[in-house]
Amino acid sequence: MPSNARATSLTRRGLLAAGGALGLGAALAACGSEKAGSGAAGGSAEKAGPWKFTDDRGTAVEAKSTPKNIVAFTGMAAALKDFGIEVKGVFGPTTVKDPKTGEVRPDVQAGDLDVTKVKVIGNVWGEFKIEEYLKLNPDLLITDMWEKNDLWYVPAEQKDKILKVAPSVALWASDKSMPAVLQRHADLAASLGADVKTKRILADKARFEAAAERVRQAAKGKKDIKVLIGSGSPDLFYVSTPVRPTDTVYFKELGVNLVTPTALDQGGWFEGLSWENVDKYQADIIMLDNRTSALQPEALKSKPTWAALPAVKAGQVIPRVTEPIYSYAKCAPLLEDLAKALENAKKVS
Repeated sequence: MPSNARATSLTRRGLLAAGGALGLGAALAACGSEKAGSGAAGGSAEKAGPWKFTDDRGTAVEAKSTPKNIVAFTGMAAALKDFGIEVKGVFGPTTVKDPKTGEVRPDVQAGDLDVTKVKVIGNVWGEFKIEEYLKLNPDLLITDMWEKNDLWYVPAEQKDKILKVAPSVALWASDKSMPAVLQRHADLAASLGADVKTKRILADKARFEAAAERVRQAAKGKKDIKVLIGSGSPDLFYVSTPVRPTDTVYFKELGVNLVTPTALDQGGWFEGLSWENVDKYQADIIMLDNRTSALQPEALKSKPTWAALPAVKAGQVIPRVTEPIYSYAKCAPLLEDLAKALENAKKVS
């Protein structure tokens, strides 16, 4: 789960500092007018006739024809691209600026998206430029769901107004095992016109399944290796529970020995430790939040207690993709990296 952004509330949304609401009145007044013609942004095959998809809220989303002008959370857009569906606009972490060179590059959550060819209507938490959203004449908004009916990166204070513009689809990004979540993303892409049984996608799926078996065998041989899921911030180190995120749920199913924190936040996602107490849980491998909003290993060198951790001293820290891109192409490497780490790990805790 995204545990690296901080706020006073301990709800999962409260982890991300919400920005101010945009002025929506004038923009929404225009949404009652007839939409302009749609551009082709769909998948590899056109689908005629009525479209219907039941999302993970249990909502049956319907349209007179298959949506083409799609706006999606960045990670969702990246997953859909891997399945053969292009979107017109995105919201969520899409680009980052290199603090040294000033170069703008794709965020890790953008995957293979060409960020120069999609309209970015929000790049940080709380930012959703509804005027730009309306200009895209959206047929459909798609995002993740980490809590029931909580649309990821759709600002809560604007949600009702945003959802009046176009139908929305939400798919689980928690509380389900990764293979089930991947299948739901494939189902959505197929409904939008993609051929999800191409040779490339089938090969990606086979690679994912082979990687899962490799993790299973590695975990079987390294039952004593403890793996901790963590995320660093300037003031706290967050130890994530493995029982809710889709990746760690699957890791547990595959037999990985994951550290489970005991004093979770009220949302049941993580335990925040002061840097003085960062050694509360012993671990042989640390999977560290890879998002640009979390402190990375280079920045963590300034924390003496971090440097003293056995896993850190042993060089057994690997990136953890906290918000996976739910395509087989992007999830297979996550399993391969974990398998390799387990295979090479030494008992240090």
